Amino acid sequence: MMMSAVSQPTWQARIEIEIPFYDLDSVSIVWHGNYPKYFELARCALLEKFNYGYSEMRESGYIWPIIDLQIRYIKPLVFKQCIVVDAVLKEWEYRLKIDYLIRDATTQARLTKGSTTQVAVDAKTNELCLMSPTILFDRLGLKP
Repeated sequence: MMMSAVSQPTWQARIEIEIPFYDLDSVSIVWHGNYPKYFELARCALLEKFNYGYSEMRESGYIWPIIDLQIRYIKPLVFKQCIVVDAVLKEWEYRLKIDYLIRDATTQARLTKGSTTQVAVDAKTNELCLMSPTILFDRLGLKP
């Protein structure tokens, strides 16, 4: 965990991926529907940083469905290209908002950016939580 100039905690994760052949479309670039998969892999790495991955979420009595996904395609990804996917937790008080940046691992060129928003839902009642549950704040080392 790093602290910024305004003492706001920052949680982030970085993964590397080599683009596999089966992710390509008929024009030999990554099919647009595979980008959320790359975000998901980075999101899982991020959640593990504070020990609140999907198994821990379920065990704590909450599910966290994605209610919004934004993707801005800047340059296409191609077969065998090595990419870096960064995931940064931006909001957590009322929802989980995670920003993503996909860059070429060699040139560092920006290729894609996006975000996801997830909300807490009580697994027993299926009720939406208007504030993130205490367990999330505990895992982040914060007070609600």
